[in-house]
Amino acid sequence: MASQSVSLSSEVFLEKAISDGNGQVKIVLYEPKIVTPGDKLIFFLKYHNVGAAPAANFVVTNPLPGAIAFQGSNDAAAELSVDNGRNWGFLAALKIHEVNGAWRPARMEDVTHVRWTMRSPIPAGGQGKLSFRGIVR
Repeated sequence: MASQSVSLSSEVFLEKAISDGNGQVKIVLYEPKIVTPGDKLIFFLKYHNVGAAPAANFVVTNPLPGAIAFQGSNDAAAELSVDNGRNWGFLAALKIHEVNGAWRPARMEDVTHVRWTMRSPIPAGGQGKLSFRGIVR
């Protein structure tokens, strides 16, 4: 099974805009110790094929913590779910069934899961990084 030869690790960083005093602003990433509503986070998912053969048809699925509202992915091909992984697609194609029975277009804050399907096999020793952004609710 190719997927057993791929290791995954994740990191989360707090994103802050810092002024250098000369009017220049730079973005700095910190290891979050405490987060508060409105804080911007970046989630990194690293994959590494530690096996001796290419890993084909590899899929990475990441559920979002309930306290995080999705803010986008580094990969336009990332599929999203707004119903805990039952249905997948791009945000513009997803709908939310409201309590009153009506349907509305899904919004970023409705996303419950992000999924990436590797289009090409991951070669032996191959590695990469995926990411998505979120904001603390």
